[in-house]
Amino acid sequence: MLLERIYDEDLAQASYFIGCQAKGEAIVVDPRRDLEVYIELAEKNGMTITGVTETHIHADYLSGTRELAARTGATLYVSDEGGPDWTYGAGFDGAVRMRHGHKVTLGNITVEAVHTPGHTPEHLSFLVTDGAQSTEPGFILTGDFVFVGDLGRPDLLDEAAGGVDTRFEGAKDLFVSLRDRFLTLPDYVQVLPAHGAGSACGKALGSVPSSTVGYERNFSWWSRYLKNDDQQGFVAELLSGQPDAHAYFGRMKTQNRVGPEIVGDAPELTEYSASELTAALAGDSVIFVDTRDNELVHTGTIARSLNVPGIAKAASYGAWVYNPEVENRPLVLLAADRAEATAIRDHLVRVGIDSVRGFITSLDGLDLVRPSVVAPANLDTVDRALLLDVRNKTEYADGHIPGAAQLSGGRVLWNLADLPEKGAGTIVTYCQSGVRNSVAASALRREGYDVTELEGSYLAWISEPGNEPTRTADAPAAA
Repeated sequence: MLLERIYDEDLAQASYFIGCQAKGEAIVVDPRRDLEVYIELAEKNGMTITGVTETHIHADYLSGTRELAARTGATLYVSDEGGPDWTYGAGFDGAVRMRHGHKVTLGNITVEAVHTPGHTPEHLSFLVTDGAQSTEPGFILTGDFVFVGDLGRPDLLDEAAGGVDTRFEGAKDLFVSLRDRFLTLPDYVQVLPAHGAGSACGKALGSVPSSTVGYERNFSWWSRYLKNDDQQGFVAELLSGQPDAHAYFGRMKTQNRVGPEIVGDAPELTEYSASELTAALAGDSVIFVDTRDNELVHTGTIARSLNVPGIAKAASYGAWVYNPEVENRPLVLLAADRAEATAIRDHLVRVGIDSVRGFITSLDGLDLVRPSVVAPANLDTVDRALLLDVRNKTEYADGHIPGAAQLSGGRVLWNLADLPEKGAGTIVTYCQSGVRNSVAASALRREGYDVTELEGSYLAWISEPGNEPTRTADAPAAA
């Protein structure tokens, strides 16, 4: 058996390639939309991808299941659990609908669906048995059910999909799934989750890529509640301190349920000259994306440009500042070369941003502006309409600048009604170090707000002698 973990550091997301070397067949679980990594892995090992599946209707990225099935001709498998409200849509007509116990066979390998609701009602985990070695499963792909040291959050349906108090039933479902599914497995079964540290799908995910049932049974935070059959205590701790859900999660949920658009082969990117980009910007026919870090952006950037710093977190930050549901103008990237521009584009398609059409390699010859910033020592001299903390609510509660309101960077663009009206005055923004702040501020400036960034953000402010943060259990609304 070949079992490969393909990990996306940007979204802290793992997909899995499982292949039978004897028969030359493979199935991919939870693929992303840029597919070359799976195609190359199959070719390298002389395998054909005959199956594609996913653990659940994802919220944090746009699934590549339909894309990979269309590219390879593989059979598509999706959950048929969770009831009518969680049934996959018309984009999955023709897919095999799996119920608890459904098995997919690849030569000596068996992949068995296990219904593990809680994170979402339709959620499946997959038990993997290598028949060449054993008649019993040795691995469980847990998706967003069990992480290393944590569990998938049950509140995303409330936070991102318009649910009302579904978190409580979801938390109870997680307790039952752990008790009746996960903890009935032998301790030696290896746990392979769909996310690692940095994902917003849980609150304390570990950086270790895998675990075992026995390790989680004995050392996870939730194990004592299961041992004591304390569902109430489990629910209370699970729901406390969850990070803010990014607003784009709602779009992902909807598209992943209906069926993400199949994009096929992406067109070759156009390389712009300074004069060509100047003309396009003057006609407001493109949106420029400055991919440098915030310190370089502050030395001069194009007016109304978006800041998405670098390849590493391009999907994460790109989804903060560009909403393809309301914006369709193509994106032109600042990139060192075509290869870098293509890599950034590949990250962006993972969150359904399919509009990258060009790049430019330098800002030479372009009209630049310097974003407004203020030093912490001069913060009180700014006549401001709002001091806005764009960190997570948990960070805000741990300590924030007195008088600041909180609205996380991943929610700003979707909650403009919570801000002062345009023209009402300056909004001063900050995050922890300045990176997220620059991203969020660029989105607000493009929307027409007067924004000044706090130079060095919270870390610079807290280092000033005499500055004392405010700590609170709750973050007040921005308005």
